[in-house]
Amino acid sequence: MSIPHSSHWGAFSAVPTDGGLQVLPHPDDPEPSALLANVAVAATPTARVLRPHVRRGWWEDGPGPDERRGRDEFLPVEWDELLDRVAGEYRRVLDEHGPRGVYAGSYGWASAGRFHHAQSQLHRFSHVLGGAVRSSWTYSHGVGEVLMPRVVGNQEPLISPTSWTSVEEHTDLVIAFGGLPAKNSEVASGGISRHEVAGRLRGARRRGAEFVLVSPLRDDLAAELGAQWLDVVPGTDAALLLAMCHVLRAEGLHDTEFLRRCTTGSEEFLATLDPFTPEWAEGITGIPAGTVRNLARRAVRGRTMVTVSWSVARTRFGEQPLWAAVAFAAMVGQIGLPGGGFGHGYASTGGVGKRAGSYPLPTFPQFADPLRVRIPVARIADALLHPGEEYDVDGRRETYPHLRLVHWAGGNPFHHHQDLSRLQRAFRAAETVVVHEPFWTATARHADVVFASTTTLERNDIGAARYDDRLIAMGRVHEPLGRARDDYDVLAGLSQRLGTGERFTEGRTGEEWVEHLWEEWRAGPAARAGITAPPYAEFVAAGEFVLPPEPAEKVMFASFRADPETFPLRTPSGRVELHSETVAGFGYDDCPGHPVWLAPEELPDAEFPLHLVANNPATRLHSQLDHGATSQAGKVAGREPVRMHPDDAAARGLGAGQVVVLRSRRGSCLGGLVLSDAVRRGVVQMSTGAWFDPVAGAAAGVTCGHGNVNVLTRDVGSSRLAQACTGQHATVEVSAFDGAPPRVTVFDQPS
Repeated sequence: MSIPHSSHWGAFSAVPTDGGLQVLPHPDDPEPSALLANVAVAATPTARVLRPHVRRGWWEDGPGPDERRGRDEFLPVEWDELLDRVAGEYRRVLDEHGPRGVYAGSYGWASAGRFHHAQSQLHRFSHVLGGAVRSSWTYSHGVGEVLMPRVVGNQEPLISPTSWTSVEEHTDLVIAFGGLPAKNSEVASGGISRHEVAGRLRGARRRGAEFVLVSPLRDDLAAELGAQWLDVVPGTDAALLLAMCHVLRAEGLHDTEFLRRCTTGSEEFLATLDPFTPEWAEGITGIPAGTVRNLARRAVRGRTMVTVSWSVARTRFGEQPLWAAVAFAAMVGQIGLPGGGFGHGYASTGGVGKRAGSYPLPTFPQFADPLRVRIPVARIADALLHPGEEYDVDGRRETYPHLRLVHWAGGNPFHHHQDLSRLQRAFRAAETVVVHEPFWTATARHADVVFASTTTLERNDIGAARYDDRLIAMGRVHEPLGRARDDYDVLAGLSQRLGTGERFTEGRTGEEWVEHLWEEWRAGPAARAGITAPPYAEFVAAGEFVLPPEPAEKVMFASFRADPETFPLRTPSGRVELHSETVAGFGYDDCPGHPVWLAPEELPDAEFPLHLVANNPATRLHSQLDHGATSQAGKVAGREPVRMHPDDAAARGLGAGQVVVLRSRRGSCLGGLVLSDAVRRGVVQMSTGAWFDPVAGAAAGVTCGHGNVNVLTRDVGSSRLAQACTGQHATVEVSAFDGAPPRVTVFDQPS
């Protein structure tokens, strides 16, 4: 029997077999993702948390900071006994410290289903309980979430920029800072039934569009697009953009009329460009001055789209390349024209550049947060290690709350976060750490309480994404493995013990909630939008519901460009702010009031002479299903692959397939060496998402024996403006590993 289901990397049908699970992509998907091959392992006991567990030290000695957290043994316990104990710990923390003592920030990506969305479940639970400290913004594009509202009034450039159809039909030149990697466009939050980005790019190329790739990695853009590769030094994109702005101004190529009508602060910004000559930029970026001049000139000869990947801004001073790209696009003068202007995040997910639905989709209501205390998501280690310390963010002076109880569901901070040795110290500073996990990830292994969670394959749900035109009836593929429970049932049990059960559940089971959300959406938002959706039973029987098509083309800021007075931006001036008096007024030396060049603080030296690029993986979504078939097939000698230019490898006496050690100022890990001339000389590339294995690391004398690159990266904010993740770059050295590499242990059941 074929059962419809969905994931962040594609809709599919699951067919249970005697040998496991067959996964078939959606028949209408033109280019299904290879990540679907990872799904089958989720239906097996491998690495699964099969029943609830507690850490021995917490169970026997009670809550409190504990150096044993992360290396203690676990005890299997019964559900009722554990729920009683955790409810008691909640009462203690709330009675003694109030809701500011609880962190329920969590993170997304656990499920494409809208009811069993773990973050929403946890937020609703905490809100009915009186609130908890939560996280703000994302690891992926935190810089853009803070900066773009200051510069253009909203987050539209990173959520819903000019559509791919407009780029395909109108753009003459695409300048892609950080590239347009197909691997990232295979994924979209909430699911994706049709993978179209690669086809849109091919269509633009067939029409005659030209591509320029600005990246230290040549394969950040498909070879079939014939792009000119500018192998920029990592972290120097802002210098290149400022030099391109210098050329436009120096040669009188900038659109003075657009700057006058549609921007503010252009005179202040243009006055800063004198030092940023192409010759100056060549010494920083490695791109010849003549190439810089030629690229700036080409941008004004036709319709040009400047894209900045989320990764380019995921660096120290990451605000600068993003703001400089907006400034360059404004000087070219094509913002608001079909196929022109700028975007932030094209191909960073499959949803960016697709038309979003104009009506709400079924979602689990979370209620209002009574506490409304937030910390930037990338600053969780700071908060745990430095309670009461003041910090700056987005023009405010804030104080880290003293977090006693950390409750995490649906995410893996030991994937997303940087400097994992520091994160280990942070987790050990908490009094209690509660985690919902289907798998024995490093986050589960650093918890006190591990609630055994079901996977999406073990639940019914509604798959829905604002950028997709289908709602998927996600069917239960198999019964829960072991004694795993839905997050909803776990939180309902806690709520019942804490006296908030009726408000949390509203008297419904999980199954009843899924049907209720569908019927509520069908009778409300869908009906008001003129959509005739079937009753829930018919939806389930059909397996999906196709939404009416949205208008194919969107041009970001078209109305504003046509009439800035009638359609102003939501900035103080109503214009694009090339110089922001507001940001300048914050007085941040690491993010002044206009785009500038700020040199990276960590540069290659004799001890760590190589640039590291820590990008998203091609073989999985973040760390999800690292033990799946596609992810495992990408390993080298059982480790996460690390790519290096052959010349750099030869200088160190290293060969392909060899197990190597990567070291930075923060830690070290093993990796499997791949030689590639698609990597700039002086650069190594290693993807995030390998499950952190400190046990194998200890056996090898390194921090991680499996290849989690975030043991190497730096845990510091982008600037005092955004305080965003900076995990994209570091400096490292690579050497041979001597001896027999230890066995990877992270997929084993813990002791």
